[in-house]
Amino acid sequence: MSMLTPPGMGGKYRITGDKYPRMRRPTNRRRIVFAVVAAAVALGLAGWGTLQLIEVFSGGDGKKKTTASGRVADCKPAPTPSAAPPPPKPAQVKVNVYNATPRSGLAKAAADELKKRGFTIGKVGNAPAAYDKKVPGAAILLGARKAQDGGAFQVLGTQVRGSQLKTDARKTADVDLILGTAFKSLDTKKNADAALAILSKPAPEPEPSSKC
Repeated sequence: MSMLTPPGMGGKYRITGDKYPRMRRPTNRRRIVFAVVAAAVALGLAGWGTLQLIEVFSGGDGKKKTTASGRVADCKPAPTPSAAPPPPKPAQVKVNVYNATPRSGLAKAAADELKKRGFTIGKVGNAPAAYDKKVPGAAILLGARKAQDGGAFQVLGTQVRGSQLKTDARKTADVDLILGTAFKSLDTKKNADAALAILSKPAPEPEPSSKC
């Protein structure tokens, strides 16, 4: 073995002239690439965590919320349901009073009392043949569908206990009060006024709710 042969070479390589083998190992490119990718991922996670902490401690803007899956969802308040319109005043309810019983004078007496209580009175007389002597209850309130939806039935119903509600195909806003066999008199004015006050009291407006 020559004295110029590097140790550990076992005589495999010999130095000749000005050429000699390099002793360092070749660079491992995979390790370098892996290290670069890992560093990029770590920086990305660190930045995302910083943004989350800023959002938490700043209280957020009240418009976004992070879901369980990590996605950011818009938090928009649900529309507030509109309050129901107030019922009509007694003067806005036109009442036709009909007597479906064999007793005379009931329709006129009831109409006079309703007029004193502020209602607008229309026709007064005997009930049509379809209802004459055929109403076993206290009374029937008959009118168009809008009388039921618009509150006229409810307002007139405060004056007669046990009245039944029926609708027909009329186009007008008037309501028929058909007095039946069980009718004795209108409810007392005190009770009727109390019922009207409860009916006219506005319901509390519902609070808007969030979709988040």
